[in-house]
Amino acid sequence: MDTASGTAGPAGQLQEASITGIPDYVHLAWHGDDGRRPGPRRSLQLRAIAAAGVQLADEGGLSRVSMRAVGARLGMTSMGLYRYVQAKDELLALMIDEAIGPPDFPAYGRARWRDRLSGWAYAARSRFETHPWVLSVSLPDPPALPYQIQWTERGLEALQPTRLAETEKLSALLLVNVYVRGQTQLATGLAASVRPGDNPGPQYARMLMRLTDAERFPRLTAAMTQRAAGPPSDFVDDAFRFGLATILDGIACHA
Repeated sequence: MDTASGTAGPAGQLQEASITGIPDYVHLAWHGDDGRRPGPRRSLQLRAIAAAGVQLADEGGLSRVSMRAVGARLGMTSMGLYRYVQAKDELLALMIDEAIGPPDFPAYGRARWRDRLSGWAYAARSRFETHPWVLSVSLPDPPALPYQIQWTERGLEALQPTRLAETEKLSALLLVNVYVRGQTQLATGLAASVRPGDNPGPQYARMLMRLTDAERFPRLTAAMTQRAAGPPSDFVDDAFRFGLATILDGIACHA
């Protein structure tokens, strides 16, 4: 997305971006209303708008979220809301930042980089599990909102003990972030298909064994048979732990 170009808003005005190419809602999230835009100062904080959207999404999913619904929860019209955000995509980006919140998990101390990055990954996973709708939203711009940048900084801090170049640390952190998001999204969908409190692993294994046959799918059958017959365990946690350890092993080859 070319953030320096203007797009027509519902009020017929162009979205303004600074000469540095920063979208207006991003600038507002970082600095508040600094008076650079003409007209009356905006008294409502963007965080209040984002929090209202998060409440709606937590209550009934993203289908509950609209400019009108968020405005109504704040006691204002949807047109009034457009003074703060120019489109629903911007609202959703702000909601994601608010839902993720600050990376306030414990300090790393003298922990090894693997333990640091693992702690970062589990903390991120917890935020996604609390607000699973976040995983189905595509951001309108590259992550640049305050909490997103704080999480990036904490992730890079986790990798400081390594010998990776700074750009390689960014690439490693992106790899872990993509894994956490993808694995959590799959686990959330799997958990939604079973009764609350049930272990989704064995149930999924038994379902696949009923749908497939050993002659056509011998390797899948072997894996599902082992899963169904194995000792009780948390399939989601086991899968997450194994995948994360494998990724960290790969990073270790370069660190």
